[in-house]
Amino acid sequence: MKEPSAFKTVLTAGLLAGTLDLTAAIVFLAKMKAVPVLKYIASGAFGKAAYTDDPKMVSFGIIFHYLIALTIATIYFLIYPRLSFLKYNTILSAIIIGTCSWAFMNLVVVPMSQIGPSPFNLESAIKNAVILMVCIGLPISILTRHYYQKAGGASV
Repeated sequence: MKEPSAFKTVLTAGLLAGTLDLTAAIVFLAKMKAVPVLKYIASGAFGKAAYTDDPKMVSFGIIFHYLIALTIATIYFLIYPRLSFLKYNTILSAIIIGTCSWAFMNLVVVPMSQIGPSPFNLESAIKNAVILMVCIGLPISILTRHYYQKAGGASV
């Protein structure tokens, strides 16, 4: 039987999670308007310039979004064999991934970006965290667990 590929697993998990998360943001948070979501993401690096008619800003939003999703997938993949409690429950792992992702993005990345800090809104925070748990956390935890089960629990 062919050994699973770590690279392919992380790439698949990151791309799937990024696609699900972006779709959820567009459908549930932006009322089916993709361009403003992608320009918001790009504005983290480009500030107000992201909201111009420059189509490159949408492309930058897509690139940044998937880089973040791939980074989350990579980090989880690398820590999974080192933190034994992650192996016990995929749903709990998804909640941890989503919560950590929300906290890091909203308490570190966004405030330090060109977007800057924004006032806390509990309803918005819960919606965003749940989307991250389901759309980012679940596919990453399932695919990572599957990889390590197939690989016989081998380390990276």
